[in-house]
Amino acid sequence: MTLPDSLTVLDHPLIRHKLHLLRDVSTPSKLFREVVMELTMLMTYEVTRDLDEKEVEVRTPLETFTARRLGGPELVVVPILRAGLGMVEGVLRLLPHALVGHVGLSRDEESLQPVEYYFNLPPDPEERRFLVVDPMLATGGSASAAVAGLRSRGATRVSLMCLVAAPEGVRALAEAHPEVPVFAAALDRELNDQGFILPGLGDAGDRLYGTR
Repeated sequence: MTLPDSLTVLDHPLIRHKLHLLRDVSTPSKLFREVVMELTMLMTYEVTRDLDEKEVEVRTPLETFTARRLGGPELVVVPILRAGLGMVEGVLRLLPHALVGHVGLSRDEESLQPVEYYFNLPPDPEERRFLVVDPMLATGGSASAAVAGLRSRGATRVSLMCLVAAPEGVRALAEAHPEVPVFAAALDRELNDQGFILPGLGDAGDRLYGTR
């Protein structure tokens, strides 16, 4: 299967273990939410490997030392509503000073295309780094629309983190935004006729919040 170079699948035993719990239909909403947060934390560790750093002088109990700390543009986590909200806490556990934006998209009943109904970002987006989060990258429509919305508002550094991706969604996002890196915990087989990822984990929003 040939896929764009923009995709990185984070293959690790702990990630695979957490993901199997999310796939299990018997996992209750409470545990599902907890595991989404834990899996997001594990992924964030890898996704942020290229964060900018700067040198600072610190004094240890024994001497002065040149250490490294995070620097550069502030990170903004941008969940695609509503399922993306379940991933925000996992990022903030590791990066508590990160900012949070929100993107709301609905599907037009006739065109079946995503329609923006809410978009809220911190000021000066051109000076920040954005991490879009959504559990599922299925058709790629919502992700592409979210990135386009960020671009139109001045964002230049955008990445996407999802838990499960379908090949169709990866290709669609790469075609629309080839410069956007995509990080996934798993690349699944395909989409079914209803646009659900197979084998997938069902509707992530419903499973997070117990709405079905």
